[in-house]
Amino acid sequence: MSLQERLDAFKATFESGLPPYNVPRSVVDSLHRATDELIESGVVERAKKVGDVAPGFILKDPDHRPISSRKLIADGPLVLTFYRGVWSPYCNLELQALQAALPDIVARGASLMAVSPQNGVNSRKAIRENHLSFPILGDPRGELSAAYGLRVALPDYLVDLYLTTFGTDLSSFNDDPSWTLPMPARFIIDKGGIIAYAEVSPDSTKRPDPAELLPVLERLAPGSPA
Repeated sequence: MSLQERLDAFKATFESGLPPYNVPRSVVDSLHRATDELIESGVVERAKKVGDVAPGFILKDPDHRPISSRKLIADGPLVLTFYRGVWSPYCNLELQALQAALPDIVARGASLMAVSPQNGVNSRKAIRENHLSFPILGDPRGELSAAYGLRVALPDYLVDLYLTTFGTDLSSFNDDPSWTLPMPARFIIDKGGIIAYAEVSPDSTKRPDPAELLPVLERLAPGSPA
């Protein structure tokens, strides 16, 4: 089953109003409204694109070890995925799909890193629950996601919905009172620090399959035709 098929199956169950989620239609409508507003805002057009210089970073993994993008790309292309948090089932399904694709990514000389505004405790939980063998790097206050043009502020009605319906307090999850999140996104950065692949998903229920990464990584592999 493809990643999108898994996302669609979860969405159908979640939005059905039936157990185990029992989500009221008004909640589903609010989530759709937020997605539509984000798409209509045009914010996606301001995100980094293929051919742009990738913002560099030094971020810490959940064990507080610094990870440098400059060192990563010195060894080969870098696949970078922006992950909202362990509270998001859609994001967790994507991480699981990327984990399944990791051997193919590594076989093409690339590395894979996830970036999230959540704190280290929640990143460790996400790694454990999704059985990941790649790290989730902390992005305090979403500074790197902002550099990529991905950081968005949640509207007040969505903040209220997260708190009252889902019991999800992002200010606690992220150790940040701003209630901002990155749009889900995936990038490939080549050894020269240039973005060779970019996909941004303002609709969090829509994600490209990891298989889309592989032709780009093959093109970037040493010895491949330019």
